Amino acid sequence: MRLSGITADTGFLIGLERNKQRSMDVLAAASSRQIPISVPVAVVAEWWRGSRRQAQILKLVSPEAMTESIAKSAGEAIAAQPGATVVDAIVMASAAARGGVVYTSDFDDLSRLRTHFRAVRVLGV
Repeated sequence: MRLSGITADTGFLIGLERNKQRSMDVLAAASSRQIPISVPVAVVAEWWRGSRRQAQILKLVSPEAMTESIAKSAGEAIAAQPGATVVDAIVMASAAARGGVVYTSDFDDLSRLRTHFRAVRVLGV
């Protein structure tokens, strides 16, 4: 599978905010390979508190608008995986739309959603 992009969840952004090594390494590798890091706008809403550091981080990633297709796919995943959260399902649906990977600190929850999004690789930070 050719990597067409990275999707980041809230935990990844928090990792950048706190200068966690794994998140910083993923950012550096993606940047050096010119691989975009997409962040669904629902993740931005969950993470954003308006700090200067967050504003700097947001310039390093690509916020991704919600589409009807992604919203429907996320809703179907929630129906298929009881207990899944809306934001987690949106992250996975977003990644599935590109055939990419998700970097998360919530590995277990996002991995459970792989039953619905089989093409998405989930990697921990």
